[in-house]
Amino acid sequence: MSANEAFRPGEVVPASGIYACDCPQTHHWSTDVKGHRFPPLPHGCDGSTWTLKDPAHPAD
Repeated sequence: MSANEAFRPGEVVPASGIYACDCPQTHHWSTDVKGHRFPPLPHGCDGSTWTLKDPAHPAD
C-alpha cells in the first residue's frame, strides 16, 4: 500500500488505522479496521476518497 493511496467508500480496508477524507475544506476522520469496508463519506463532504493518516499500532 503506497502512502498516498486513496480508497473509495465501500472498498475493503487494507490496513487498520485512522483515515481522512479528501475534502478541500475541513477534514473528516474515520477509524477503520482491516477487512471491514470503508464507510460512506460524511454528509456535506465534497471529497470522494479516504486516505490513511495514522496506521494502527500492533498490540504488545
